[in-house]
Amino acid sequence: MNRLTRRKLLKGAAAALAAPFVVRASALGAEGRPAPSNRIGIGHIGVGGRGGYLLDVILGNDETQALAVSDTDAGRRGGARKRIEGRYAQRAPGTYAGCKEYKDFRELLDRRDIDGVVIASPDHWHGLMTMMAAQAGKDVYCEKPMAGTIAEGRAAADAIKRYGRVFQTGSHERSTGNCRYACELVRNGRLGKVHTIRTYLPTGNMKSGAKGAAPVPDGFDYDMWLGPRPWEPYYPQRCHGNFRWVLDYSDGELTDRGAHVNDIALLGAGPLLVGPVEIQGRGKFMEDPLWDVPYKYHIEYTYANGLKIITESADAPGTVVCGITGAHRGIQFEGTEGWLFVAIHGGALTASDPAILKSTIGPTEVQLGRSIGHGQDWVSAIKSRGPTMAPAEDGHRTASFCHLAVIALTLGRKIKWDLERERFVDDPEADRMISRPMRPPWHL
Repeated sequence: MNRLTRRKLLKGAAAALAAPFVVRASALGAEGRPAPSNRIGIGHIGVGGRGGYLLDVILGNDETQALAVSDTDAGRRGGARKRIEGRYAQRAPGTYAGCKEYKDFRELLDRRDIDGVVIASPDHWHGLMTMMAAQAGKDVYCEKPMAGTIAEGRAAADAIKRYGRVFQTGSHERSTGNCRYACELVRNGRLGKVHTIRTYLPTGNMKSGAKGAAPVPDGFDYDMWLGPRPWEPYYPQRCHGNFRWVLDYSDGELTDRGAHVNDIALLGAGPLLVGPVEIQGRGKFMEDPLWDVPYKYHIEYTYANGLKIITESADAPGTVVCGITGAHRGIQFEGTEGWLFVAIHGGALTASDPAILKSTIGPTEVQLGRSIGHGQDWVSAIKSRGPTMAPAEDGHRTASFCHLAVIALTLGRKIKWDLERERFVDDPEADRMISRPMRPPWHL
């Protein structure tokens, strides 16, 4: 609030020295909208793909004002800036030119008028950008997975706590009413004692079609795009939406849809789970000159209380899960008194007994609340300084769960995990995979 008040005073002082002018009604907060100086200033880091969707979320919110964009691709930067200026020009006739472009996101973080940032960069940047944004005093909405490694996630979550920032992980399925209701049913014993949770993911692409390295396109800062990861020749199939299939930048579907599906599994299991004590699995990695993430897998997590979570790839469209054909993204909770299946991307619920889905959650039972929308939830938390639906520790826990699967598949053997220490048990080889070296000047 101090920052917002100071901005109001500075704007007022500048206005007093100016020549006579006309102030638009919208600028004074008429038409049901807060005045610009009272809106939450937002900077966008990464504006392609998912970043473009999140930009629309902010532009559609009267409590926020998009002030700056940063992207390593000049075309995307310019396109996002024009969208912002065009949208605000429609709201108030005239020309809006209050958005600035930055190739280097650190310049955006230096701006004192930016209160929060939306991070939709490739996965390998998430943890580092979150940590740096928190250090700069910004609240953060960061796309899932929260970080590219377990160590990066730990550093980011610690920074959010240390600097007292509001954080929302982009695991937006948490804000789906049916997902929250399903987790309440599980937590309140409608399935009896839960003994197994199965999560199903799509397999993803398998062939890049890459023919060889290519010249870096004009206007694309490829070195900045690589950032902390090793230098490699430029391939179109390496960057932008394709980064997800390269282990240097992502873990494939295990951290893409896995960060949605497994997140709901962990939310439903809730306090039953302190952390898996053993992880083992089998799978196949893509055999491609460029793409190398797992695409077929069966991973089992065993907990101290005997509960198992099983994550496996499901091939669409023929897969049948709980009687549903093609249900290749979802969670199946299995208990002593029945099962419940939650389909991701739609939230359809199926149960062994239809009566389970008619159950009312009582006032004295565990209630997870309902979301006002994943983006709005973050904005409201910035104003109240309260918790979000997907806070940093939960985001880190879910991302770590997904990374553990890839470590187990890579090593091809059982691994034992100590959640409290966030280290493997007597396993130096596995411990080395908790983090990865960073190219200078980047570091945690």
